[in-house]
Amino acid sequence: MKATLQGRWRDTLDVVFPRSCVHCEGLVEDGALRHVCPACERQLHVVAEPHCTTCGHPFFGEMEANRLCPHCEALVPEFGRGKTAVLLKGPGRSLVHALKYHHGLHVLEDVVTLMQTAPGYTDYLCGAVLVPVPLHPRKRRERTYNQSELLAECAVRAAGGQASVELLLRRVVDTESQTHYDRAARQKNLKNAFAMSSGAAIHPARRYVLVDDVFTTGSTLNACAAVLRRAGALNLDVATFGHG
Repeated sequence: MKATLQGRWRDTLDVVFPRSCVHCEGLVEDGALRHVCPACERQLHVVAEPHCTTCGHPFFGEMEANRLCPHCEALVPEFGRGKTAVLLKGPGRSLVHALKYHHGLHVLEDVVTLMQTAPGYTDYLCGAVLVPVPLHPRKRRERTYNQSELLAECAVRAAGGQASVELLLRRVVDTESQTHYDRAARQKNLKNAFAMSSGAAIHPARRYVLVDDVFTTGSTLNACAAVLRRAGALNLDVATFGHG
């Protein structure tokens, strides 16, 4: 009954406030996603096998034959496996940017749908403790939320509640944006940037999955993974919504 009422209310809002596509800004009238129009939805690259088991990027062409991943081959991972849902280009990038830079919390329902659509993604999350990559308190005050926490909550919904979220990490160094730095500079900037949260405890028998919005060089995830490793996490993987 509650779901029916919510659906009717949502349909009413769609009539009063027509939905626009986050990528092309055109009208969204139907399709599997509520904030990406069907034409742009066809441009989304949902990641499937075969893909790199470390960073999640799909293999194409010669990469598929050689299984060498240029996106993470220089990374010495502190974690085991990696999984991502979409490539960060076109509408995929627009979804992440809407959430990260424009307070676009409305796109989270499409994030859940895409997590459920990506082959093997929800199975990968089931049974895990999801650990969001933390924001520094200053940046969280500016943004008013941590997008990685919201994505971890989306992942729990996508997995049908068969995962949990624990805020085990804190960011202790207020580093500047890593967007324009190469891998070496990112690693240097992130040295000692993260620590365990006060009172946080690791249970060695449990599987932990670090969650972030995107995998670019893996430096942020690796810095967080190193902290969890030192705290006793033996079974540790990573998951991102996008890669690029």
